[in-house]
Amino acid sequence: MFEQLGIPALYADEIAKEIMDSDPKAKKLIIGLLGTSAYTSDGSLDRVYVASQVFSNKTLQKKLNAIVHPLVEQEIDKGIEGISAVGKRSVIIEAALIYEAGLDRTLDAVVVVDADEQERIERVSKRDGISTADIKKRISAQWSTQRKLDKADYILRNNGSLQDLETNVRFLYTIFNIISQKEQ
Repeated sequence: MFEQLGIPALYADEIAKEIMDSDPKAKKLIIGLLGTSAYTSDGSLDRVYVASQVFSNKTLQKKLNAIVHPLVEQEIDKGIEGISAVGKRSVIIEAALIYEAGLDRTLDAVVVVDADEQERIERVSKRDGISTADIKKRISAQWSTQRKLDKADYILRNNGSLQDLETNVRFLYTIFNIISQKEQ
């Protein structure tokens, strides 16, 4: 929604997927951590297998994050540099693990989009076709919602319609523009 308003966005999960699928160094380290089953015969990450391993084992999850997060951060930094080079002053970094990866320490503000847990479970199940039990494992592997909300600079509630969320995004966009103009 911010992109529709003209603010470029970088998507940490997409960057991470690209790194895990194509970065030779990352692939070698992931295979060393999780074995050859971590990749399919075509060389792409077997996300189902990896999720089954890391979301039930905190040690493996930390080790995988230690491989992937620094590489994601490097790519985000490159993306920000590229966006700045074309004259854009703002960028949105979309990252579910923004705090876990430490990305928040370099940002001007963090917006947490929050919905009731059952609503999130239903949305992820519909989007990804995974079981409630698997979704709950993923949720428990992340910071608690309350911890994220306590640390957030802004919170967007997302229990309503897409139109409700869009209204709130536009409001926050307006606030960001006002702040940006005052800083100039």
